[in-house]
Amino acid sequence: MKPVGIITDSCSGISQKEASERGIFVLPMPFYIEGHCLYEGVDLDRDEFLEKLKEGADVSTSQPSPAEVTALWDRVLSEYEKVLYMPISSGLSGSCETAYALTRDEKYERRVLVVDHGQVATPLHRMVLDALELVEKGYTAEEIRELLERASDQMMIYIGVQTLEYLKKGGRITPAAAALGAVFNIKPVLKLATGKLDSFKKCHGFLKARKIMIEAMKREIETRFQEAYEAGAVHILAASSASEAETESWVKEIEAAFPGKQVMCDPLSLGVSCHIGPGGLGIGCAVKPDYGTVRRKEG
Repeated sequence: MKPVGIITDSCSGISQKEASERGIFVLPMPFYIEGHCLYEGVDLDRDEFLEKLKEGADVSTSQPSPAEVTALWDRVLSEYEKVLYMPISSGLSGSCETAYALTRDEKYERRVLVVDHGQVATPLHRMVLDALELVEKGYTAEEIRELLERASDQMMIYIGVQTLEYLKKGGRITPAAAALGAVFNIKPVLKLATGKLDSFKKCHGFLKARKIMIEAMKREIETRFQEAYEAGAVHILAASSASEAETESWVKEIEAAFPGKQVMCDPLSLGVSCHIGPGGLGIGCAVKPDYGTVRRKEG
């Protein structure tokens, strides 16, 4: 059997196609549109989903059932000695807590290791890829979980939204605040770090929001991640629920701000887009989890 398998969920933005190509496993997250349960990446494509949002459909997110989670665990454990399960951040969903409870079963104890990494969207995608690299370097499942959880405060993302309507629907702001935002063309910038999504700044117009996000990311690197950045151990990330043209423009703007850096850009997962709404853009960074770690020599 192979030593370490990796499972995440579709809030990572990893498609079933990419998962198959990379040898990882993605649990589709359920969501509801007008009361009908659908699964991300299975029942509805991205364009259809965003169109439903624009039409004002009643959309809500959920988490997989314990039976769905353990069915995938069982399948992966038939091929791997141990599994790293990397669901959406515990600060944004109950998926992590449910998984911890399931690992108390003797069948999964010491074989399924839940990673509470504090990430979602592109930062989670990047962390899954980092985990794959750590497996290839020969780290054990326990060592990888420790490195990933220790690196949870070394990844973050700023997200700018076009409208406050979806934050209102999710209960993150009041209807009055959403109404005032529409009147005064307020475009909020949110900050996701260590598992929690918080308000960062309110901007007048989206061009201003884009500028603020890039300035904030530069400041993060200069004050928190400068040494790792200069050592080439920082990934620059982007995310989008906007059109292809606007996404391309956003990536070029980031590349101009960080010359020579490759930008990893993902469409925001449907579960995240549900709360952000169409037209959202994000910029983030992530330090490689084994940066500064001296790998012990084998043998």
